[in-house]
Amino acid sequence: MNNILLVNFLFAGFLVNCNQKNVDTARDDASTQPNIIFVLTDDHRFDAMGFMDHPFLETPNMDRMAKEGIHFSRALVTTSLCSPSRASILSGMYAHNHGVVNNYNPVDTTLKFFPEYLQESGYNTAFIGKWHMGGEIDDPQKGFDYWLSFKGQGSYWADGHGTSRVVPQTSMDGYNINGKRVPQKGYITDELTDFAIQWLNGNTDKRPFMLYLSHKAVHSDFVAADRHLGRYKSNHLKIPETYTQEKGKPMWLTNQRNSRHGSDFGYNLPDFDLNKYYRRYCESLLAVDENLGRVMDWAEKSNQADNTIVIYMGDNGFQFGEHGLIDKRTAYEASIKVPLLIWKPGHVEKSRVINEAVANIDIAPTILDLAGIATAGNMDGRSFKPLLDGEKVAWRKELLYEYYWERNYPYTPTTHAIWMNFMICRMTRKNPEI
Repeated sequence: MNNILLVNFLFAGFLVNCNQKNVDTARDDASTQPNIIFVLTDDHRFDAMGFMDHPFLETPNMDRMAKEGIHFSRALVTTSLCSPSRASILSGMYAHNHGVVNNYNPVDTTLKFFPEYLQESGYNTAFIGKWHMGGEIDDPQKGFDYWLSFKGQGSYWADGHGTSRVVPQTSMDGYNINGKRVPQKGYITDELTDFAIQWLNGNTDKRPFMLYLSHKAVHSDFVAADRHLGRYKSNHLKIPETYTQEKGKPMWLTNQRNSRHGSDFGYNLPDFDLNKYYRRYCESLLAVDENLGRVMDWAEKSNQADNTIVIYMGDNGFQFGEHGLIDKRTAYEASIKVPLLIWKPGHVEKSRVINEAVANIDIAPTILDLAGIATAGNMDGRSFKPLLDGEKVAWRKELLYEYYWERNYPYTPTTHAIWMNFMICRMTRKNPEI
């Protein structure tokens, strides 16, 4: 059931004064503040995990997170595009408020992201991976004590092998580590996790920490680690029911289906094959899952495991034939619905599913709440910590979706949509309806 109402309207954003905690001094009870590891992936759609009854994809570590932790079955993004969604995660704000409405807009220097509040409250903060806001920059950003990033989209491999097309903002300039240029040597998902584990192992700071591990994977053009190539060569994509449903569809959708974002003409490649493309996607996810397991192993074996929370999320979904489309940007379910898993060994109820609709704008206030820090008053999202704690609280019935037309990708029009919880939907892992 697709409970999305498309509407056209003017939306006026507003800002109110921040109601932030006094950050002049660190908290006296810093020892009770949890360590937080936030793992973000790119283009990971909600059902591309083994425990979601996927017919062939193997994700034992994501499955373990769901089995031993909490799975949010209705995790949504408010803009299905890399930079706007990432800015919403960090700021807790809709795109019309934070201003990063596409992959090129610069970040407003007055915008404050949640790591700054953590840092001011005594946290040791680290960013490792894909920043991708403000164009092709990788300069150290405020709010982080340790910084490692790359320009734009980076590259799966330093030599670029395995790709079928040139992705805009691809960079092979290696990494910026605290202002120093360091070359990329191996497969990027592995290397970013290597750096993350290295930072965790070398962290002797007594302060609580927040590690933000932001993967390039599985952004298109999908390139699997060499060890995973061909794993699913005999498997096939189940064609979505909406693939052939054209009657009553809006004109822009018909036009988009005949463009480079249509599943019949993918990226204008002469030999595009939707099945092969989906297999590459799944094979690229294997390294993400393996490396997620490495982070979980570290959390479990370290002497800080009892006080460490691991959060896994995708920045937006991805379409593989739904409504005859590929890619993202639209307000359809496969585009806006993402994985969200929370794992803290021995401290959260096992194999629990939370069906309330949570969003990328809720991540910042939730992490601040977990750390005992007051949510800034200009955040559009709200903390879902009460849901984690099992409290019965009134929760949202609607959520705004917004996407702003891009000149270099003119196939999707400016879109405003309202997700509305008209009724209690049947939600199971075998029938994951929005």
